[in-house]
Amino acid sequence: MVARSNRKWTVEAYLQFERESDERHEFYGSEIYLMTGASERHVLITGNTFSSLHSQLRRTPCRIYAVDMRVKVSATGLYTYPDISVVCGEPAFEDEHVDTLINPTVIVEVLSPSTERYDRGKKFQHYRTLKSLKEYILIGQDNPQIEQFTRTDNDRWLLNTASQLDAQIELSAIGCTLLVADVYEKVTFEPGEADEA
Repeated sequence: MVARSNRKWTVEAYLQFERESDERHEFYGSEIYLMTGASERHVLITGNTFSSLHSQLRRTPCRIYAVDMRVKVSATGLYTYPDISVVCGEPAFEDEHVDTLINPTVIVEVLSPSTERYDRGKKFQHYRTLKSLKEYILIGQDNPQIEQFTRTDNDRWLLNTASQLDAQIELSAIGCTLLVADVYEKVTFEPGEADEA
């Protein structure tokens, strides 16, 4: 991630700028970072995952948000836009604008070559400080693979991986099941890619 400008931003200036911008930016440590567009695979996988979870969460106390819902990690000051976030119970927002969520239960990120290291590393370090977060889901786009990190009662994170199209992941925090085949519906892999998982 490369800072968009050399200017040092305050939170207030960032939020004002972001609410008037046609682009999305991450904010951390007085700098803003432009979030770039996504590949077709990324868009399809995100849409498939959102659709699957949305249908399962109807008539439940959970709400699902697509990529335009900003999330603040209060403990570290990161403002970012997960591909998908879910809140079970009453959503909490930073202020009266109701556009910055602070209590996600589940966060889903679809990995891109340019962001995979960040999503697995530093970003996950930020997310782990969210006391509300119960599960963190990473979805590959170069081959079928879903990684589920689940917070335990003693604040450890357990990893579960599904990499076969007939496999599934149980998201117990929100009472949903992600079928790998559904997540990758209509996603085309190059010859041999789907076998590499």
